[in-house]
Amino acid sequence: MKAFIINCTLKRKSAFSNTGAMAEKAAKQLQAEGFETEIVRLNDYNILTGNSSDEGDGDQWPLILSKIKACQIFIIATPIWMGNLASTSQKVIERLDAIFRDEELSNKENGQYMPYGKVGGCLITGNEDGAHSCAAQVLWALQEVGFTIPPNVNAYWVGMAGGEKDYVEAGGERYLYTNKTLRYMTSNLVWFAKLLAANPIATNLLEEAKKAEAESDQQEKGN
Repeated sequence: MKAFIINCTLKRKSAFSNTGAMAEKAAKQLQAEGFETEIVRLNDYNILTGNSSDEGDGDQWPLILSKIKACQIFIIATPIWMGNLASTSQKVIERLDAIFRDEELSNKENGQYMPYGKVGGCLITGNEDGAHSCAAQVLWALQEVGFTIPPNVNAYWVGMAGGEKDYVEAGGERYLYTNKTLRYMTSNLVWFAKLLAANPIATNLLEEAKKAEAESDQQEKGN
């Protein structure tokens, strides 16, 4: 089984990333559970803005999307900037929106979206606040497109208000709460990924949509 982590640091190439350091720690824990684990830094790829599966003009999102398709565990690792998600992680969420329109990303027999049967989680680093808000945004977006969100699947580190030190510099790698929530996250992701692999979700979205149509007298906006 595979786990895939996207490091949404704003830094490029080989520049040190605190978010990457936390992702590496999560990857080691997942590997210890037998999962083949890969981390990519989004900024190392030419990911265009948009909400389709392929924006053309050298867009490398299709490569990232293929890795999401192949994994059972998907984690977005993001820094906090100005109290909000990094623009890179927001870009990932926006590109995943294509799942609602791209027929290749849905099961033709039951209408389930591509992430059905996969579990999602998030890692967050920052030197002030915003971790809870960022986790809420990421996890909500992942469940909206079909990922299963187990309990306790976010882990974060935030430093002192106004501080310049982040996860590694401030000793976050040795901080009990962060380490505890990271262990909760990886353990629950592994357990639920195995559970879903053995017990696929049976919901037929096409049939449920027909039932909804039969009891509705107002069409969706735009129809």
